[in-house]
Amino acid sequence: MQPINEIFSIEYGNQFDFSKMECTDEPSAINFISRGSTNNGFVSKVQRYKDTEPYPAGLITVTMGGSYLLASFVQPAPFYTAQNIKVLRPKYDMTLAEKLFYCAAIQHNRFRYHSHSREANSTFDTLIVPSLSEIPKNYKGIQFSSFDLSPLSVTEFSLNIYHWHDFRLGDLFKIVKGKRLTKEQMLPGEIPFIGATDGNNGITSYIGNSDNIHPGNLITVSYNGSIGYSFYQPVPFVASDDINILYPLFKLNKFIAMFLCTIISKERYRFNYGRKWDKSSMLESVIKLPAFNNHPDWEWMENFIKSRSCSKLL
Repeated sequence: MQPINEIFSIEYGNQFDFSKMECTDEPSAINFISRGSTNNGFVSKVQRYKDTEPYPAGLITVTMGGSYLLASFVQPAPFYTAQNIKVLRPKYDMTLAEKLFYCAAIQHNRFRYHSHSREANSTFDTLIVPSLSEIPKNYKGIQFSSFDLSPLSVTEFSLNIYHWHDFRLGDLFKIVKGKRLTKEQMLPGEIPFIGATDGNNGITSYIGNSDNIHPGNLITVSYNGSIGYSFYQPVPFVASDDINILYPLFKLNKFIAMFLCTIISKERYRFNYGRKWDKSSMLESVIKLPAFNNHPDWEWMENFIKSRSCSKLL
């Protein structure tokens, strides 16, 4: 372990005010990075500001203020930054995988700071992180190829929900409750274990237990903990007793599942710790879906997802 300033040269970014920048879609436009925690911090493309050279691609940006401290991203294109962002330039040759490792290591330290009392500005440069030699070998071996972000279909769709119909979840799915499995009962293995989390596709561990395995091509919904988060499970898995597993009563594929997971997750505001989305209430829950002849229009849902950017990666 060593201070991060022994691995990276660290400086404040441009400190530009986005409201004073001129947005543009020109090929020569420069990415503008804010203190946001999503979309790589990207806000818009802007024109070159006077004679200021943008930072080169491949550097890391880290937020020092705002609502989400230490949001860390490897920037894939030349960029300017907003205020209160630090830019990290590696002192050694690094692969993209190694840079992403450090982004994760930095973000795991955000609990040390607070946006209104203890911001990261003064102590970040001496934050202790793993040295290059301590990065796990399996992480170093990750290879990244260029991703095709284009959609599978170029057909344009409009979401006119006023023509959608109500459908009861119990009429669309057979709903099965997961089984309790404690950490002490878990065996090492490679089967995804789905728990009550709002990220990582619901996966909280990998296990070797052979009981209560559900087939792939199903949807899981947490009804306890992170209530209402819905994920498509493409491979066989085991689910905890905090999870409802949705077995479709129709022909499901990954594109339809992506559409449904979004719709189902939008219902989570109706539930909380005192009002859980258990099996009985989920069976009676109603969602709105595109319809044709009073039936869910599965073909439309599939084609809509195929028209979205990144659909080739599904």
